[in-house]
Amino acid sequence: MGMDNDCKKMTTLKWHKLGRVFKAEGQTEWMVSHTAMPQALVFNDYVRIFFGTRNVLNRSHIGFIDIDPENPSEILNFSKSPVLSPGPWGCFDDNGLYPGNFVQEGNRILMYYMGRNNGTPPLYYMAIGLAESLDGGQSFNRVSPAPVLGRTAYDPWMTSTPWVIKEEKNSWQMWYLSGEGWQSLEDQVSRYFIRSASSIDGIDWKPRGDVVIPLKEDETNVAAPTVWEEQGLWHMIYCYVKSSIKTYSLGYAISEDRVNWSRHDSDIGITLSPEGWDSEAMAYPSVFAYKGSRYLLYSGNALGREGIGLAKLEGYLIKHAGKRYSDH
Repeated sequence: MGMDNDCKKMTTLKWHKLGRVFKAEGQTEWMVSHTAMPQALVFNDYVRIFFGTRNVLNRSHIGFIDIDPENPSEILNFSKSPVLSPGPWGCFDDNGLYPGNFVQEGNRILMYYMGRNNGTPPLYYMAIGLAESLDGGQSFNRVSPAPVLGRTAYDPWMTSTPWVIKEEKNSWQMWYLSGEGWQSLEDQVSRYFIRSASSIDGIDWKPRGDVVIPLKEDETNVAAPTVWEEQGLWHMIYCYVKSSIKTYSLGYAISEDRVNWSRHDSDIGITLSPEGWDSEAMAYPSVFAYKGSRYLLYSGNALGREGIGLAKLEGYLIKHAGKRYSDH
């Protein structure tokens, strides 16, 4: 399984940036800096955006803001307390946590998240946990104090940044960051890429062992997949780091079967701004649909220190059998 299988269809995306929607800068004692891994929970008249934000000790808690994507400059509400806080010392999430995406089952909302556990600096470890909300996303409780996907033979260092889709009752799919290890501790160069896993209940996950988006020769990291189906194709946006640049950019891949992916980073249709809060990096993408439109969330410079941004998908350029036509 790999990313080099050509698709019969190819697409170029076209995004319109709507600007920065939020920056953590001391709104509460646990929201001192950074807004990383933004994830959307969609309601009828607004979208709740969850993110990991740091306190003065650099321990990340999960909070949210509510916005209307059609008027994203106005914050409708934000969480006065964390919806989920770091776990007890010694647990996989004792040094901080960040949200993954959400799966709704009736009035039960599942949040896959990643927990951080620090080792001797610069070492750290992450694993994927699961929490649930029974109050509409106002608060979450852990389903288990242990991770639902931790280190395995395929993921010897860590697992992180999950994206989960429930297809039917006994079929769940996950794409996630698989941590291979460290290329250089002295230079703090780590290596990770994207793998996939499956589950029959959303709790007991089995890694497939495939590398869905491997590293290119000049890359050290690929992370944070976000996946959706449209126009007869599966689409994936992620972020990646080149050895020469050492900051995140956004990449893009497509698939006809959700298994074999073809990478087309130049077709993503969005890039760094000439100046400002997202001029140096774009990281941790997530895509959601709201009122017939599709939107992209991402973190800006310095791993989200400069805030969260929003973009709206204006269209696809479909390339099929040598022909090109616009759609959406």
